[in-house]
Amino acid sequence: MAQIDGRQLVILFLYVFVLGFFFAKVEIQIEGPDGGWAANLPTWRIEQHWLLTLFWGGRAMTGYHAWVFTFIGLIFHLPIFLIGKWSWRIEARVVASVMLFWVIEDFLWFVLNPAFGLARFDPINVTWHRHWWGGAPIDYWFAIAIGMVMLAYSFSDKTEKPGFEEAV
Repeated sequence: MAQIDGRQLVILFLYVFVLGFFFAKVEIQIEGPDGGWAANLPTWRIEQHWLLTLFWGGRAMTGYHAWVFTFIGLIFHLPIFLIGKWSWRIEARVVASVMLFWVIEDFLWFVLNPAFGLARFDPINVTWHRHWWGGAPIDYWFAIAIGMVMLAYSFSDKTEKPGFEEAV
C-alpha cells in the first residue's frame, strides 16, 4: 500500500468538518428547541419496522430524513459528475466522507444547539439514538471505523488517487 497523502486527507477532513458545521446550524434552525430527529416537523414517520432496527439503529424513518439523506449523498457525488470520472476508490472516498459528515454534523448539532449542549449529550436526553457505547451513539463508532477503512483504501493507490494537482 502506498503512503497516504496526509495533506490531502487533512484538507478533505477540514472541508467535511466545515460542511458538517454549516448543516448542523441549518438543522438547529429547522428543528428548533423541541428536540432532534424531526420530532416536531410536519413530516411522515415510520416508527416501527424490522428494517429500521437493522439499518437505522431503531430510529424512526421520516420524510425529512429520507429527503435530506438522499440530498446529501447526491451533493457529495456531484464532483464525480462534474469531472466525469468514476472509480471504486473515488466512490469509497465519497461514501467515507458522507459517513464522517453525518457523525460530525450530528455531534455538532448537540454542541452548537443552545437548547441542548454537550451536557445533555447522553442516552437519557438523546432518546432517538437508542444504542450507546463509550459516551457516544454506537452509530458514530461504526461510521468512523468503516469511514476510516474506506478512506485508507481510497488513498492507497497513487495511480488512481484524485488530488488537487493531478487530473482524476
